[in-house]
Amino acid sequence: MAIVLPFPLSVQEMRVLQEYRRIKTDTLATDAIKAIKHPVGGGETPAESLVAKGFLNRDGLSYALTEKAKEFLAIDAKPEIESDSGGDDTAE
Repeated sequence: MAIVLPFPLSVQEMRVLQEYRRIKTDTLATDAIKAIKHPVGGGETPAESLVAKGFLNRDGLSYALTEKAKEFLAIDAKPEIESDSGGDDTAE
């Protein structure tokens, strides 16, 4: 089953936002944004699209989180039902 987020973000855009959470900061330099490892794409393009969507503000040579981005990063998504990989059968 696919996970559907209520935010229209690409994988690369989410990766940029996750980097802010990972290093616990509200501002990242352009060089730091460009250095983020992405499975595909990357560079400064995801940050620029986050600016257009209102998740980041560009201030010279850095990008800062907006309130919208902080709300997104505050989501602590966890599965509603936790299951083990062993199934329902028990060994006797």
